[in-house]
Amino acid sequence: MFKPLILLVISNIFMTFAWYGHLKDLKSFPLWTVIIISWLIAFFEYCFQVPANRIGNQYFSLPQLKVVQEVISMLVFAGFSFAYMKVPITRNYFFAAMLLAAAAYLIFSDNKLR
Repeated sequence: MFKPLILLVISNIFMTFAWYGHLKDLKSFPLWTVIIISWLIAFFEYCFQVPANRIGNQYFSLPQLKVVQEVISMLVFAGFSFAYMKVPITRNYFFAAMLLAAAAYLIFSDNKLR
């Protein structure tokens, strides 16, 4: 059960750098170069995301897998924003985290619509 979670974390690290890393490091590069570099980084994201989803589907329902991925994505993004991009973590990060925690609770609860 932990293997897909670890793969999702690694995948999201690559994804976050592919989507946002160029905003800090590649500002002077032409857009087409940044697109190619981001695409190459995103290739490695897929190398972890696809197996994470295949393995994760053995343990989680599809909605659960998606919510887990979103929670991991937000945590990775918050760390990336703070540590790499030097964006301060604000109260809104806390509120967003609480909403994601609520989403995770709801998606993992056994209550079904009847």
